[in-house]
Amino acid sequence: MSLSFKPLRIKAWAALIGVATALVMLAFVLLRAPGYTAESALTHTPDVGRAWLDEARLPCEAQATLKLIRAGGPFPYPRDGSVFRNREGRLPARPPRYYTEYTVPTPGQKDRGARRIVAGQGVHVEYWYTDDHYETFHPIRVCTEHEPCAEFAANACRP
Repeated sequence: MSLSFKPLRIKAWAALIGVATALVMLAFVLLRAPGYTAESALTHTPDVGRAWLDEARLPCEAQATLKLIRAGGPFPYPRDGSVFRNREGRLPARPPRYYTEYTVPTPGQKDRGARRIVAGQGVHVEYWYTDDHYETFHPIRVCTEHEPCAEFAANACRP
């Protein structure tokens, strides 16, 4: 009697392994963004041909937003931290959910305005600034103690 169950167990395990393999392969295909390669994930150099924008040259509101992003919030707008899908392909191709967007307040504007910082969460965190609602992006060179911006002290914003 136990012999009749053994072939069924083997067939069930084989079917389960086949289904699991198919799901893993499907996930790999669906999660892989066009133009994304392992090499592009390991670099933090922008590949859209834009000039770097030093953090110190950003408007004061953008510097404050960048500080909030690094601190993990709290953010003033409900959509801050939501996924930026890069539908127009103006940023380098990355896996889905790689980019998130944050509002940069515009003085005198009652709504969110056009200014945003888009953050990429890869091996090296990357930040992009747009002041024209995603038409153009400029990669942000973040100022650190190891790599200070040339004009950081001169253009420091008041808290």
